[in-house]
Amino acid sequence: MSTAATLTGPSRDHLDWPFFEGSHREFAARLDAFARSDVMTAIDHADVDAACRKLVRTLGDAGVLTVATGVSETDPLIDSRLVCLTRETLAWHDGLADFAFAMQGLGTGAIGLSGSAALRAAVMPKVRSGEWLAAFALSEKEAGSDVAAMACAARADGDHYILDGEKTWISNGGIADVYTVFARTGEAPGTRGISAFVVFADDPGFSIAERIEVIAPHPLATIRFENCRIPASRLLGNPGEGFKIAMRTLDIFRASVAAAALGFARRALDEALGHARARPMFGAKLADLQLTQAALGDMATGIDAAALLTYRAAWRRDVQQLPTTQEAAMAKMTATETAQAVIDRAVQLFGGRGVRSGEITEKLYREIRALRIYEGATEVQKLIIARELLKTK
Repeated sequence: MSTAATLTGPSRDHLDWPFFEGSHREFAARLDAFARSDVMTAIDHADVDAACRKLVRTLGDAGVLTVATGVSETDPLIDSRLVCLTRETLAWHDGLADFAFAMQGLGTGAIGLSGSAALRAAVMPKVRSGEWLAAFALSEKEAGSDVAAMACAARADGDHYILDGEKTWISNGGIADVYTVFARTGEAPGTRGISAFVVFADDPGFSIAERIEVIAPHPLATIRFENCRIPASRLLGNPGEGFKIAMRTLDIFRASVAAAALGFARRALDEALGHARARPMFGAKLADLQLTQAALGDMATGIDAAALLTYRAAWRRDVQQLPTTQEAAMAKMTATETAQAVIDRAVQLFGGRGVRSGEITEKLYREIRALRIYEGATEVQKLIIARELLKTK
């Protein structure tokens, strides 16, 4: 239930910034049209698993997934600005569509970076087309932000590895066809003794221990490995390189979490503007009140600040080809915290209607909360930024 029937997509004023090229602006226009099309708006979200599968296939058919996975095995480069523009646009229109897109990239990023040619050829085309769903399995009950506490283990057995343990909070868990799994192999203490593997949903010994329901419905699960035997050819990189591979993958996509938050925040501001202009209040309109104007000013300024950090990080990676650990952490922290504040302010402007089930503001309120936690909670981002500063200053 939108407050403004004329809303068709997010503002594109920021595409005039020097971070972008003509190809980015053309892509954004095509993506807006696609996101408004009947093929996207007709997807029924009542069954989250089915909706996710349908969204992934729809995004694959439209060629959108190539943005997150690379065009082909011979052209695997990922343009971070396109990834961010895609997530911002999809999040503005549909939070589940953003989730479906992002997981195809995150779930196979390590395969694209470190998988053998045979493994990339077997997995990437099916994920890119939307035939397969992908997942990234790093977190555990006692090892979320502290990856070194990982307990899930893999031991070499001839030309195979045997996995035992559990992973939890796994996005696409329960519906994914392919999982990138990180397990302790013991080459060294802490994070230096972790390796990365590819596991398929039909591998013997792999199972879904629990489906997890959260406030913004997304497919999540705890997955279990019990004597799960996989070929050694499914090892990504070398033994003990798993943490490095995980961090390289997250560095590619962390700025895009900020972009998703931007999409949610822009939608909240657009809804708030439409409501404020239309809502009668004390013989005038809600928008005429100075407190409303102050709130809108804060919202717009916060969004622009977050967008500058987000696209600076993506531009730095794409154009300068420099590390973006600090910049992506700044963007992720600022954009998600700002979006939470912007959406909360929009709910307040809507009053009681803002928390009514089914309202856009209510959906956004549920969507944004997890972004301040996943792929590194805000508190962890602060530590990353400080660590990088202490290295260089």
